[in-house]
Amino acid sequence: MDLNLMGAAGADDADLIKDSDEASFMQDVVEASQHTPIIVDFWAPWCGPCKTLGPQLEEAVKAAKGAVKMVKVNVDEAQMIAGQLQIQSIPTVYAFHKGQPIDGFQGAVPQSEIKDFVDRVVKAAGGEAPGEGLAAAVEAAEEMLAEGAATDAAQTFAAVLGEDPQNAPAYGGMVRAHIAMDELDQAEALLNGAPIEISKSPELEAAHAQLALARQAADAGPVGDLTAAVEANPDDLQARFDLAQALYASGDAEGAVEHLLDLFKRDKEWNEGAAKTQLFTIFDALKPNDPVVLNGRRKLSSMIFA
Repeated sequence: MDLNLMGAAGADDADLIKDSDEASFMQDVVEASQHTPIIVDFWAPWCGPCKTLGPQLEEAVKAAKGAVKMVKVNVDEAQMIAGQLQIQSIPTVYAFHKGQPIDGFQGAVPQSEIKDFVDRVVKAAGGEAPGEGLAAAVEAAEEMLAEGAATDAAQTFAAVLGEDPQNAPAYGGMVRAHIAMDELDQAEALLNGAPIEISKSPELEAAHAQLALARQAADAGPVGDLTAAVEANPDDLQARFDLAQALYASGDAEGAVEHLLDLFKRDKEWNEGAAKTQLFTIFDALKPNDPVVLNGRRKLSSMIFA
């Protein structure tokens, strides 16, 4: 999969942002926008808001990794251009594509609105907003993983992380791919080495839970024998707990949750609340909108607050 998602991805900052004047405006903006959308920041040294907006705009342009470029024009030195574009106050920002203005705004705005503006310009020019291509790659890798192609999924997740080392969905996916390949030590090493910025993200918390369950699965007994033990003695709570582990290991998360709920109903405090702890581990490992999670949480809550 090609993760060089934007034509100028990886461009140097010097190529992304430049100063222009009346002599070079045609080349820097009108002609250049035939290939890449150009955001023009009209400013002046005496303009206070310009000093805040300019750096924020530069940051957003750099984050787009070449999908858009920026040109800065000092209106004191380009009064003819400012007059032609009817710029009456600064800061004023225009976006050009194919030689024509396609979007713009006036005055200082919050950083979030600047990012939205840049994303909007990129989309209007037919490109991908920053992160959209990586998100599509992560989604494709998740599909590979669901279909059992764990090796291919791991390679795709790794490619995404090469572009964005702090991409939590890709990092969590990488861990889960190694779990699927039964490379539990490698999965644990990845979790231990996760960037601090994403170490507590939901994706990595889910990967932690899946690793814990995978470790348990290695010691799970035969489902048939444990089922027979529970049927012979429904009050054998250890056998029921072991059966839940074995069922989850065999891919029956719903069955595991039902037995854990039954165990919790029989004795909430058994083994220091092991049933509830195990239920939360399973809930964390599955997707939040999974019916098994939604139904399980509802039933557990009704038992806790009964």
